[in-house]
Amino acid sequence: MPTVKETLDAVEAAHKEMPFQKHPLWQGLSNCTFTKAQVCEFAKQYGIIPLHNHNYHGRLYVLCPDPKWRARLAEVVYEEGTGQIYSKGIPHNQLYLNFGRGLGLSDDDLWKADYCPEAIAFKTYFQDVCSHNIVEGIAAHMLGAEAQGPGFYAGMARRMKDAYGLDDKTVDFWVIHDEADEDHSGVGVELLADFAKSEDDRKLVIKAAREMIQMTMLLYDGIMKRVNAVKN
Repeated sequence: MPTVKETLDAVEAAHKEMPFQKHPLWQGLSNCTFTKAQVCEFAKQYGIIPLHNHNYHGRLYVLCPDPKWRARLAEVVYEEGTGQIYSKGIPHNQLYLNFGRGLGLSDDDLWKADYCPEAIAFKTYFQDVCSHNIVEGIAAHMLGAEAQGPGFYAGMARRMKDAYGLDDKTVDFWVIHDEADEDHSGVGVELLADFAKSEDDRKLVIKAAREMIQMTMLLYDGIMKRVNAVKN
């Protein structure tokens, strides 16, 4: 049976095979080669994650069978919903709305976005994977999705401030998520050490994390198509 370390090494290998920061979407954002109108389109499409996060983290909390670890997941849900741990009482969806406002978008532009098919498929998949098996849900969410961001977003935010004339409030969502996502992904590692005890469980961890990475790449492909279609 794979050890916890071997299981997590396999997850890390999947991230290295499909590095999100090398996707053209994130390259364009990080290097600020998109126009502001294109960044606005990105903001609308990417909102499928932060504006609907209660459908993802929240399902894991309800599903978790262990009271001790359910409390840990509750901390993650609490932070996303209230911002009391990392973001001075500003809920993470509000941080994201502030990102849109700083770009000139209204809240309705984000809440009522015309999502690309890939974003709709991503939301459906994400809700499902967090709904029926705690090992699969944690692996997909915290080891597949949230392990992608730490160490990248803050640098991207600094460059976007300079390139697009944004203020700190506008990019706070990205800066704060550098720290918060690292903490959330750490919770995932601890949970798997407790829950993924069988060989089948550890194989499921690798499978779920890999599938989540593949689904995020599909999402980024769809957003990139919309960004490229923006008329400047």
